[in-house]
Amino acid sequence: MIPAEERLYAGEAGLMEALQQQAKDERLWALGLPEEIGGGGLGFMEYTHVNEAVGRSEHAMVALGTHSAQDATMLHLYANQEQKERWLRPLVDGEIYPSVGMTEPEVAGSDPTGVRTSAVLDEDEWVIDGHKWFITGANRAAFTTVFAVTEPDGPPHARASMIIVPTDSQGFDIVREIPVMGDVPEFAHCEIRLTGVRVPQENLLGRRGEAFRIAQDRLGPGRIYHCMRWLGQAGRAFDLMCERALAREAFGEPLAKKQTVQNWIADSAAEIRAARLLTLDAAEKLDSGDDARVEIALIKFFGAKVLHDVIDRAIQVHGALGVSGDTPLERMYRHARFARIYDGPDEVHRVSAARRILRGYSG
Repeated sequence: MIPAEERLYAGEAGLMEALQQQAKDERLWALGLPEEIGGGGLGFMEYTHVNEAVGRSEHAMVALGTHSAQDATMLHLYANQEQKERWLRPLVDGEIYPSVGMTEPEVAGSDPTGVRTSAVLDEDEWVIDGHKWFITGANRAAFTTVFAVTEPDGPPHARASMIIVPTDSQGFDIVREIPVMGDVPEFAHCEIRLTGVRVPQENLLGRRGEAFRIAQDRLGPGRIYHCMRWLGQAGRAFDLMCERALAREAFGEPLAKKQTVQNWIADSAAEIRAARLLTLDAAEKLDSGDDARVEIALIKFFGAKVLHDVIDRAIQVHGALGVSGDTPLERMYRHARFARIYDGPDEVHRVSAARRILRGYSG
């Protein structure tokens, strides 16, 4: 992937499709999904390790068919047979793309109990009205799994349901592709409006009021995969930092002989290893059947900080070159800033971890 990056950023026609076919030919496609739905059949822990390698290039997820793993897993666990036939296998095969509609501009994304999008059952159809944004990939998705309130009088975490909405439905409108800090090569972050969108009652995913449970089953493993891919990015930045420190001279000696640079290298090595062990610990706990809520919360904010700090040090060692487009570091730095927000902001994960830890001391 890395040798093809510049051509991919330039939008070379057919290149991504060729790389995807190569991945399929070499049996590297959709490695983390079960064989019975067309995946590579790797177990959870094996696939967790694979994500560190995948993370070294931001294009690799799409080229290897791992970008839709969370959505495919969600359909595999909760979709009925008709939904699986229509959406799941084409999704796994890379013939169509998914998107998930949760975040809304009018309410805090960190508290989805405030979601305002509604879905009302009219005979045998859901009628959906709402406003969503940062819906990744909606610009090319075949469907959006919409998080909508169907039980307005229910408890806060049992008010919403997941409903599959084809993106060609009447009333489903992409308002814009949101300009964001850094480029998103394959998928835009979209703002969408749903105005009187009608879909069959059978498009309900799982049971009514189960949106939070479904979302958690999707996000838990996904956060671990994210953290492992961040390690891949941090590892690439670390390699670039060390190579530059050895090659660049200043004041009569290589940068590698400067104590400050040595400290950056040592700190980065320690933080990367700590983040990896924390992430693997969370993965093993989740794999054992535990919900691993504390462990996942810890790696989410700790891993995001490690990612940022290692890339930041690598840029500093490169000097002016580091902020240019001649290395991948400036792009990596811009993308790393997202890590502290998506899948839950750092502050929410810190509060969640602290509360759960304190429960153990409350008697």
